[in-house]
Amino acid sequence: MKIIPAIDLLDNEAVRLTKGDYSLKTVYSKNPEEMVKIFEESGAEIIHVVDLNAARTGMSTNQKSIENIKSKTKVKMELGGGIRSLDQMKFYSDLGVERLILGTAAVENPKLVEEGLKIYGVSRIVVGIDSKDGFVRTKGWETNSGIPYMKFLKDMYNLGVRHIIFTDINKDGMMMGPNLNLYLEILDTFSDIFIVASGGVSAKEDLLELFTASQGRIFGAITGKAIYEGKLNLKECISLINEKRISLK
Repeated sequence: MKIIPAIDLLDNEAVRLTKGDYSLKTVYSKNPEEMVKIFEESGAEIIHVVDLNAARTGMSTNQKSIENIKSKTKVKMELGGGIRSLDQMKFYSDLGVERLILGTAAVENPKLVEEGLKIYGVSRIVVGIDSKDGFVRTKGWETNSGIPYMKFLKDMYNLGVRHIIFTDINKDGMMMGPNLNLYLEILDTFSDIFIVASGGVSAKEDLLELFTASQGRIFGAITGKAIYEGKLNLKECISLINEKRISLK
């Protein structure tokens, strides 16, 4: 299981929202690219970046920040938020983004997911499933699609998707622990899926529980607020989970 630090961009600042509410934001850095070096030195293998402006409107105002973040790191970067066309996918792929996250686009235009899989392959196309009260949310979590998350997940699986990031919006930014039962349900239903858990990670105990309960089957866990507020030591947690991974072999 990989520990994946997150940078959420809003108006070129690194922020965290509470339950996806844009009016409940906390600004953690006005220079997001400076955070990347800390993550890299801590041993992160992947950095998770979300363009919140683009997720909400489809239009990015954070392109310069994204370029700066990518230029500051040699580790892999995954990007989500507003990627809704092949042109955007190509732009970010050419920039060096390894994992392209499709959220709203996957709901509204499944054909784009198919085309992305053909061009970039299964390991680089990631579908972001953002769920609240059992239903998939789109457009920066502000629109209820009316689609139950399990139905949507099955549809994506049948298209060939194997990498997903699942966010329980009710847990996001709440620092109350992740929705473990939900992730186990998904893993039990789809044995060959690579799932990244998002929302609620507040301490190393949460990461240990995710790893232990899933027997290492969870591909990764995203954490942001816990790092920024000093409740989770990224370097320590990465080392701890790596030791656990070795012990399972």
